[in-house]
Amino acid sequence: MKLFTKNMIILLFVVLLAVLPLYVAGDAEFGGADGLASDAIMELNADYTPWFESLWEPPSGEIESLLFALQAAIGSGFVFYYIGYSKGRQGQNKRDQA
Repeated sequence: MKLFTKNMIILLFVVLLAVLPLYVAGDAEFGGADGLASDAIMELNADYTPWFESLWEPPSGEIESLLFALQAAIGSGFVFYYIGYSKGRQGQNKRDQA
């Protein structure tokens, strides 16, 4: 099987993984775990008071999502930079030994 064909099959699976949940759960709310956790805590103990408050509350949900995505992008950038750097250094060590 050609490399192009393999890549297209993988791309199709990625697109299906992204679109299929939206189709299957079309009317579902995609909320975060924070809201569900606080609701569950209040169900168990109505007198519960949080230990601390947020230092800054984003003005809208869109900005909160943007900051979360930015944090994820920066984190993955560091992780994959380290992986690439380690792989390059490993290849350089093999070339130096040869």
